[in-house]
Amino acid sequence: MVTNTGKELDLPIEGMSCTSCAGRVEKALRAVPGVLEATVNLATERATVRTAGKPDAAALVQAVERAGYKATPGLGDAPALAGTDPVARDAWQIGIAAALTLPLAMPMAAELFGLHLMLPAWVQWLLATPVQFWIGARFYRAGWKALLAKTGNMDLLVALGTSAAYGLSVFEWLGGGGHLYFEAAAVVITLVRLGKWLEARAKRQTTEAIRALQALRPATARVRKNGEVREVRIERLRIGDEVVIRPGERMPMDGVVIEGTTHADESMLTGESMPVTKGTGDKVIGGAVNGDGAIVARAAALGAESTLARIIRAVEDAQAAKAPVQRLVDKVSAVFVPAVIVIAFAAFAGWWLYNGDWSAALLNAVAVLVIACPCALGLATPTAIMAGTGVAARHGILIKDAEALELLHGVNVVAFDKTGTLTAGKPRLTAHIAANGDHGELLALSAAIQQGSEHPLARAVGEATAGVASASAVDVRAVPGHGVTASVAGVGYALGNARLLERFGVSPGELAKVARRHEDAGATVSWLAQTAPGPKLVGMLAFGDAIKPESRAAVNGLKAAGIRTVMLTGDNQGSASHIAGQLGIDEVHAQVLPEGKAEIIVRLRANGARVAMVGDGINDAPALAAADIGIAMGGGTDVAMHTAGVTLMRGDPRLLADAIDISRRTYAKIRQNLFWAFVFNAVGVPLAAFGLLNPMIAGAAMAFSSVSVVSNALLLRRWRGAE
Repeated sequence: MVTNTGKELDLPIEGMSCTSCAGRVEKALRAVPGVLEATVNLATERATVRTAGKPDAAALVQAVERAGYKATPGLGDAPALAGTDPVARDAWQIGIAAALTLPLAMPMAAELFGLHLMLPAWVQWLLATPVQFWIGARFYRAGWKALLAKTGNMDLLVALGTSAAYGLSVFEWLGGGGHLYFEAAAVVITLVRLGKWLEARAKRQTTEAIRALQALRPATARVRKNGEVREVRIERLRIGDEVVIRPGERMPMDGVVIEGTTHADESMLTGESMPVTKGTGDKVIGGAVNGDGAIVARAAALGAESTLARIIRAVEDAQAAKAPVQRLVDKVSAVFVPAVIVIAFAAFAGWWLYNGDWSAALLNAVAVLVIACPCALGLATPTAIMAGTGVAARHGILIKDAEALELLHGVNVVAFDKTGTLTAGKPRLTAHIAANGDHGELLALSAAIQQGSEHPLARAVGEATAGVASASAVDVRAVPGHGVTASVAGVGYALGNARLLERFGVSPGELAKVARRHEDAGATVSWLAQTAPGPKLVGMLAFGDAIKPESRAAVNGLKAAGIRTVMLTGDNQGSASHIAGQLGIDEVHAQVLPEGKAEIIVRLRANGARVAMVGDGINDAPALAAADIGIAMGGGTDVAMHTAGVTLMRGDPRLLADAIDISRRTYAKIRQNLFWAFVFNAVGVPLAAFGLLNPMIAGAAMAFSSVSVVSNALLLRRWRGAE
């Protein structure tokens, strides 16, 4: 698939076998005019290219092909999963290779028990030749392309090593003497192919999250038009269409229920295990399963703009991105293969000069070439990231990119917004007092000014004043961090917090004491003041917002993980302190403007803290951007979700501790994988150079290293959150 999102383009790459291959493709893509950056992920076999202008897909494909690989645009929705399945394609070849190799290897094993069952030389040659030149053809093709590109890769190492062992055997056979090494060449090729097959099979499991999400897309939908219901392809749906969804069917699109009630299973999308009640006016998510009732929903988002498409895109992007720690691996891999070839030649020359046995010297050089495959290094980081982001997505945690995943593990301070994050975000009007005693006028004016606003406090006023006649407000303007101003029947008004009163020079008077009592009880107080023709107080409104049932467990979970908690809110000190005291928040900053939240985040970071900011509103976006890692609640605004590195798909703050735990476990896997990959090569190459490993053992060890790295990463799939 080639997907063009602005100035970014995705290409699946075929034929890569190690990090040297990935590095060469990156170099080729970066050389194309107009390319600003190119990153290649070995695990997903996917290149992401960022260009200054419109991407030239043809030029990029040509560059990849000149480097010796194949870019295959137009293969469907998931580049990492597109094309012929290598697991099924290669299995039968490996079976044939094993059948041909086993008779060669068995006599060698029998020698350990004093049995001499060596096959005639011509039989050994007959069995080894198809393994060498048919089963091993891929190594020659890829190795030759690497030579043409004046570089090296794992395939070149295997081709050189096995060709040397095979050629030596033919030479000794035709010369009428000496030991034959056909079994060494055949076993190495079979083991390497087997290792790559097991690796591909394991890598497919790391992409299960994407495949599972893609499977949620239904192919058709039932559209009701002029009283008639007909089934149409999902691609023909349009915004505003009325879609009939029967019990047990998947929602074909994002929409709003206009008829009927049901329960929806959204577990695959949000991680919420319990069915969610849906009635008229409620939103439904494409891909969720309709439960027990037939409903009609009006389509609101389709295709690439749907929640499901955004989730798939986020998971793909995170799995395709490179973690910062991968830069070290790339630097090592860039010089690794040339260095190994030099070491192999040095081992050959050293042994030949030492004992004059050039056949033994050649075998030791072959062992160096075979064991030094840098596959494990290349797979150590991306496979762990793929597994980590996949398990996170299944539990309702969307991680934007690999850098976010890596940063999250080191977080030691979490800053929360209050409303909608720790509290339900659905405040109720609990009290209203008019300065002149006319409470009806206070409510009518407040309703007029707030009409059409989506702010939680505005919705609370709307619910409380349903059925109350109100005038129309004009010239309504938001004052960020303060409230709103408007004009009703030619009179100017301001509705907002205490700072808004100060701004217009209005004193709360005797109502200040009443307001303080409400604030001390955890309420949020808004003031309504007349600003023109003359400033005067109209009254106050008190709102109560219930704490989310999960918030206390979320804060406790963070404390148990050694993380300090901070609350940043624009609400008054009394309300903030009341909530913070109930939850056990360590530090509270109240009456903070949006830019003030960002400044506090910057100060915390300057003091050495790694800070995660959790919020859900437009006013949280500056703080989300200022933090080391921004975390948005899934029910929040698109601005917050686009600014954040992590999105919690359901409004459960406990997911935050889960996200950090997944990040820490993933990073631990990355460190384990890199440690063993480095150690494997640091120990294996010298052992082979000093003649302590024969080529067959080296081939088995090399295959084992790659498979073990991927298998270790797959252990992340067993993660279960603290439900």
